[in-house]
Amino acid sequence: MSKQETRVISVSRREDLPALAEAARVIRGGGLVAFPTETVYGLGANALDPAAVGKIFVAKGRPGDNPLIVHIAREGELDRLVTRVPDRARPLLARFWPGPLTLIFPKQDHIPAETTAGLPTVAVRMPAHPVALALIDMAGVPIAAPSANLSGRPSPTTAQHVLADLAGRVDIVIDGGRTDVGVESTVLDVTVDPPVLLRPGGITREELEEFLPDLQVDTGVGGLPPREDFRPRSPGMKYTHYAPEAEVVVVEGPVEAVQEKIRDLARFYREQGLKVGIMASRETAAAYGEGEVLVVGGRDELASVAANLFASFRRFDALGVDIILAEGFEAVGLGLAIMNRLRKAAGYRIVKAGEG
Repeated sequence: MSKQETRVISVSRREDLPALAEAARVIRGGGLVAFPTETVYGLGANALDPAAVGKIFVAKGRPGDNPLIVHIAREGELDRLVTRVPDRARPLLARFWPGPLTLIFPKQDHIPAETTAGLPTVAVRMPAHPVALALIDMAGVPIAAPSANLSGRPSPTTAQHVLADLAGRVDIVIDGGRTDVGVESTVLDVTVDPPVLLRPGGITREELEEFLPDLQVDTGVGGLPPREDFRPRSPGMKYTHYAPEAEVVVVEGPVEAVQEKIRDLARFYREQGLKVGIMASRETAAAYGEGEVLVVGGRDELASVAANLFASFRRFDALGVDIILAEGFEAVGLGLAIMNRLRKAAGYRIVKAGEG
């Protein structure tokens, strides 16, 4: 695609929000604006403008059958987008909106097929970030926004990550600082009963089960590879995602066995002349000695692991490593979302430590 000038607008305080008026005009005019949410940075366009939405796919190099999430600023805006809100969804709206929960509803006919990848449903969320909410409000239209990165790359948690991937491809990047959650929103399909968890994220399975004790979980949530003919109902379900330039191998199992296996693998790859990076927890990092070891967070502080995950992948790229050996985490709470992202980033290259 042809290059264009990308402007950066810094919004660090609530007093800076009026500066978003320019970005809102760009959205209304069919342009692209990258903006912070509480999860990751999103790449936004008018969700009701097919040509504008098409620019998202071009800028990202995103496959056309991968649906987008529509962002709104008020719950009442759902009436413009969906044909009905199931009764079982209403307690979730009351508890988790605004926040990192995306719900899939039956869509109204006027929503472009480009936004929903031709599906009869639409994914909607209300972000919990003052900049995102102000931008949507000022634009006066719902904003379709996947993560603001090249397709397949680690999702951006800073404006600098966005610019590294998309400078010259978007009109404006709003710099609102580092995001908090660090992994994308949870996606829940409420068009079926019982509802189905399609993507784990900032709202955990356990939190949802307080309201939905019969919650179903899609097989891909655990990081299983999809079938070739699979048609995704949600972002993050089909394609290799979140991947750095280096090859990623996830090592799972008891912590001591994981450390031993990673040391063995690191030795093997170094003997092949490869530069090895190790993504470690705070408790285990010292076990790996010298080398490119990045601490992603503590095993009892999964929120910090989630917040640092994608930034660590990008840091390894900057360090020029050839292969990343990543410790696995227990897939409960936020650990389910972390392992979903790690396994997909690895292209399902998983080593089980301590077995056989």
